[in-house]
Amino acid sequence: MGEGLALGHFLALGAVLFCIAVAGIFLNRKNVIVLLMSIELMLLSVNVNFIAFSREFGEASGQVFVFFILTVAAAEAAIGLAILVSLFRNRRSINVADIDLLKG
Repeated sequence: MGEGLALGHFLALGAVLFCIAVAGIFLNRKNVIVLLMSIELMLLSVNVNFIAFSREFGEASGQVFVFFILTVAAAEAAIGLAILVSLFRNRRSINVADIDLLKG
């Protein structure tokens, strides 16, 4: 009884976070910031699952995957923010529909 949190708890948390992220993407199609946050939440939910399996099986390979996923997430956030700033400078809006107007 004193085991604490089991693998199922972490997997349920990861599934709930992933579902919230999917709902954020499908319900909001106008605000770029919410879309970027939903993508980040998806990556973090996958990280929770990797850490849970790494803890359950006692191997460090899941933690190595998390390191690479966090690196990709940081790059994605930086590029997404750069696109967002460029969109706002050109169109004075962060509407997703205005992104196709940035053709150069």
